Amino acid sequence: MKSKNLSENILRSVKSRGFKNIDLPSVIEANHIVQRSGENFRKFMFSFTDINGKELCLRPDLTIVSCLRYLEENLSGKEKIFYSGQAYRKAQNKKDKIIRNQIGFEILGSKNEKKDDIEIINTSLKALQNIKYLTGTLTIGNVEIFNLVISKLDIPKRWKLRLSRHFWREKYFNDLLKRLETNSDVDPTIVDIDKKRYLKMIKNDLSKVIAGRSIKEILDRFNNKIKDPRRTRSGKNVSKIIKDFLKIKCPIANAAEELNKFFRKNKINLVVDQRYFPISNNKVSKLNVIFSASFGRQLEYYTGMVFKIDIKLKKRILNIINGGRYDMLISDLGSKKKIPAVGAALNL
Repeated sequence: MKSKNLSENILRSVKSRGFKNIDLPSVIEANHIVQRSGENFRKFMFSFTDINGKELCLRPDLTIVSCLRYLEENLSGKEKIFYSGQAYRKAQNKKDKIIRNQIGFEILGSKNEKKDDIEIINTSLKALQNIKYLTGTLTIGNVEIFNLVISKLDIPKRWKLRLSRHFWREKYFNDLLKRLETNSDVDPTIVDIDKKRYLKMIKNDLSKVIAGRSIKEILDRFNNKIKDPRRTRSGKNVSKIIKDFLKIKCPIANAAEELNKFFRKNKINLVVDQRYFPISNNKVSKLNVIFSASFGRQLEYYTGMVFKIDIKLKKRILNIINGGRYDMLISDLGSKKKIPAVGAALNL
């Protein structure tokens, strides 16, 4: 089947589930992407400056553009939408493609988290029926569970925030764990510099904003850092607990049992019910369904359930669909209230 016909059939299958087609701009302000993904992401963007000095870029991600539309058009309530188009991202290696053709579908203003999570996965499975493949794997993870585990560990608050914030940066996250193990927290030289800055800033207007935070917020954080020293004996143990958690991988029907066994063993005050997961069958269509505690590191904005579908097409394994829940993305882009959202993108 030619690519155009395949795309049209997939779009029809998504539309049949009540999703409304929308158009998205190809060019957006670069700061929207950098604010969400950090300065390191800039090297992957195709950016330029307009005649007014504003930095613009070709969209490297369709989900962020869709959420910007919801925000800028002052939309409210639940909206089921889908779109198709190209995302543009510089390649990390020669084999990666610069232009990615995608079909995306989302539920913005999602009211029923579990129901809408299942809706997105079922829509993905229906779209997949248009592709002839031999077998495959549906991998489900949950960033929320990871953050709950981190919140229960015996480490200072700043370390909990640090580990949660950098979960998606795998290499840097592993470096953080090494620092946790060796109790290499902060450079004493930097602490001394911070103290001098603190004494200087405390004389300023506390309501003044620097880099998105008021001086009062910066000073409060510094105070907490001083009052919250890390006990050296707990570093290695906490690091091992995190590593063991990320190793959990099992058929989806065993997910709650394996997680609860881990919680009991490590005296973590958490319990997970199997109904917490959008799917409990180990086989769906031609896909094996597994749970992976370490999955969810693809994009920083995921907050809850995440999933991907890999299929075997002839002799190749292809990642065909990625999705998940991103309840904080629209508020991070500027909304004054939290707008829950879940969606997926199919890579053609």
